[in-house]
Amino acid sequence: MKTLLRSRLVLSATVLACFGGVVYACKDFLDTPAQATLDDNALATKGGVEGSLIAAYRSLDCNNATNGNWGCAASNWPFGSITSDDAYKGSEASDQPQATKLELYAWASDQAQDYLDRKWASVYEGVVRANSTIRLLEKVSQLKPGEISHADSMSIRGEALFLRAHYHFEAWRMWGNIPYYYETDTDFRKANDLGADSVAKLIIADLNAAIALLPPTPRNGQVGRATSWAARGYKGRVLVYRHQYAAAVATLDSVVASGVYALETSFDRVWTGFHAFANGKETILAYEASVNDGEPNGNNSNYGERLNLPHSGSPFKCCGFHQPSQNLANFYAVDGATGLPKAFTSPTTWNNRDSVWVASRADTVDPRMDWTIGRDSVPYKDWGMHDTTWIRAKSYGGRYSPKKNAQEKASGAVSKVGWQPEQENGVHIHIFRYADMLLLLAEAKVETADLAGAQTIVNQIRTRAGVAAQGCGAGSTNAALVARYPACAGDDRIAVPINDPKIGWATYRVSPYTAPWPDQATARNAVRIERRLELGMEGQRLFDLRRYGSAVAQQVMNDYLTAEATPLRRSYKTAQLPYATPLNDYYPIPTVEIDLSKVGGQNKLNQNPGW
Repeated sequence: MKTLLRSRLVLSATVLACFGGVVYACKDFLDTPAQATLDDNALATKGGVEGSLIAAYRSLDCNNATNGNWGCAASNWPFGSITSDDAYKGSEASDQPQATKLELYAWASDQAQDYLDRKWASVYEGVVRANSTIRLLEKVSQLKPGEISHADSMSIRGEALFLRAHYHFEAWRMWGNIPYYYETDTDFRKANDLGADSVAKLIIADLNAAIALLPPTPRNGQVGRATSWAARGYKGRVLVYRHQYAAAVATLDSVVASGVYALETSFDRVWTGFHAFANGKETILAYEASVNDGEPNGNNSNYGERLNLPHSGSPFKCCGFHQPSQNLANFYAVDGATGLPKAFTSPTTWNNRDSVWVASRADTVDPRMDWTIGRDSVPYKDWGMHDTTWIRAKSYGGRYSPKKNAQEKASGAVSKVGWQPEQENGVHIHIFRYADMLLLLAEAKVETADLAGAQTIVNQIRTRAGVAAQGCGAGSTNAALVARYPACAGDDRIAVPINDPKIGWATYRVSPYTAPWPDQATARNAVRIERRLELGMEGQRLFDLRRYGSAVAQQVMNDYLTAEATPLRRSYKTAQLPYATPLNDYYPIPTVEIDLSKVGGQNKLNQNPGW
């Protein structure tokens, strides 16, 4: 199937987005004479509409309009990951102190505001581009009837509405009470006076409209485009966030029954640079990263993740950010007798271990540990063994590296241009994938007392997790690997069965829950554990904790801080502020956006409580 391509068309299309209105932080794209000729009339063609729509997709990650820091990352790693118990900012203290302020909950500081404003600008940039597409589509339909077929017109509008809903959802779960923008808006200094729940209803309304307009399969056969099933799945996601569990079950059950999506056959095919596995049946919405496509600086790659690879001693050369926490590493420990997570079987002791997760057959762990976390003397996909030289500052960020967003060497998904091209790759960034959706469905089933249905889903996820583990990866090329593990000689398999005899760095086990969950509390705990195991380091964690309730988020994060702020872990976290409710239930709206919203000396945007 064809892919929705990232190309030079996108670079030209980025200038389309701000025509017809500007949200507070929208930048001026018309910085060359050639681009300045692209006015509404010049773009009033089918090609102009399609280019505008591609530009709306392009806002899923950092782009020429929003680059500046990594608050625009598609994965939300600064907001959903390093602010949770999943990860540290990593790197070293002096690099990107703005992200450190986020991690330490100093969200009102100027440095944290820098990242927060970049996120605000990024999501509303996407809203502007989606609305610009709708306006341009209507103009072409009026001026040139028949140039765009009825079917294409419906789908284009549906895709734009889907994207508008997504960008507003991103803003909503960050800030709650936000302004909602339509293609008919002309005054962009709009008040956030709807209330958070009313905003959620508007997101659902846009998704309902998209469901009615979109085809069931990607338009033009181009995977990556939104479909009616993607919109339906996303609607179910929003319903779970709203705690409308019965409606969520009905919606998500219909997506499951459609058979459109499925789990990948093995976990290694979920996050991958191999083109053959990209956009598999698990993908609902992803940022379609692209390299070596004609863009001269590699900016269509995984730009928002480019910091998040091992540092100078590694093949990636930079930059050592977004390092997995000791807490997350401990979470992958498995009870050897049952094959279940120690977080489930030993809830008071699972997090007792300090930083010693290196290669050892004596450790029984979930195989997802070594698809998620790079740790010493364990193969890192097919790049050889991870070791301490890959860590930028072990005393600061710990000894682990992120792994999901790294490309495989054999995939060739690395940029050949740009600054430090080794850290730019074509690994698609999952924004919403089927396993995520299934676990939201399991969550909703627990809350509607269908414990057996939730357990079936969790066991489905666990069964897939048990298919494959990290293999030798580079047994024919890496002498250090073979010296440590002679059985790996000549074996370049990245993924192997979890009991493969050549595995010398762990004992892998992941078993289903065989005994029925006896009550709702047990079921709820098991689903939440599985969600973290499956989605670790994917930028979901803090948003999950908040959705579970303020009391849960406060308890988890304050327990985490008690364990982490120790000399054996990360002593700098003694400076971290505790999670406080309602203060930390939403991020503060960037001060600069409030200042820019003034009309007649009065702010149209109101700050969240406590900030």
